[in-house]
Amino acid sequence: MLTRKQHELLLFIHERLKETGVPPSFDEMKDALDLRSKSGIHRLITALEERGFIRRLPNRARALEIVKLPESVAPGLAANRGRGFSPSVIEGSLGKPADTPPPPPAPDMPETENVSIPVMGRIAAGVPIEAIQSHSHSIAIPADLLGNGEHYALEVRGDSMIDAGILDGDTVVIRRTDSADSGDIVVALVDDEEATLKRLRKKGASIALEAANPAYETRIFGPGRVRVQGRLVSLFRRY
Repeated sequence: MLTRKQHELLLFIHERLKETGVPPSFDEMKDALDLRSKSGIHRLITALEERGFIRRLPNRARALEIVKLPESVAPGLAANRGRGFSPSVIEGSLGKPADTPPPPPAPDMPETENVSIPVMGRIAAGVPIEAIQSHSHSIAIPADLLGNGEHYALEVRGDSMIDAGILDGDTVVIRRTDSADSGDIVVALVDDEEATLKRLRKKGASIALEAANPAYETRIFGPGRVRVQGRLVSLFRRY
């Protein structure tokens, strides 16, 4: 069951689409419902989505779809469902009038060049796994996100770096180097057998590999046991 404000917003969007073919802006929705801020509209839209009355289109920027109308709607609108309800798509910025076209791209703005970098298998952010595997495939990265040097990518497995914002399933981009400063997140090769992604801490002649998850202990190694294979420069996540 919808609240009064949810019901009013859904019908307002529907009526505006039917009358003009374009959706109301957030400001228009706010004024129509006599709300003091647009945050209230955000909450109402989220509630309508959770109840299955509207749907955000994942592959279309700033777009909503009206999925159904409430049973208490006027008979004239309900008749549309009897003929087979056709969802209405709301496109355009919800914070501005949707009939305002987006600005054209600046003619003098160069396209970003992509660089193909190899994905060298998986890296453990948890209990170390076997050393880095061979090249499996490549991904394209905007050049301005990389900077100088040679780079490679690794797929993260494990949760030991979650407090550093690195989650299981992320793809990390690594700048190849054999040195790093204390506090850097690095790909570390332990005893030439196991690879792991950890924060490096220098403690005299020893090296500490520090997790970013209190469930994991910091591991300390003597001289010569840890070799830096690269330093984290960025990561990518798919939803």
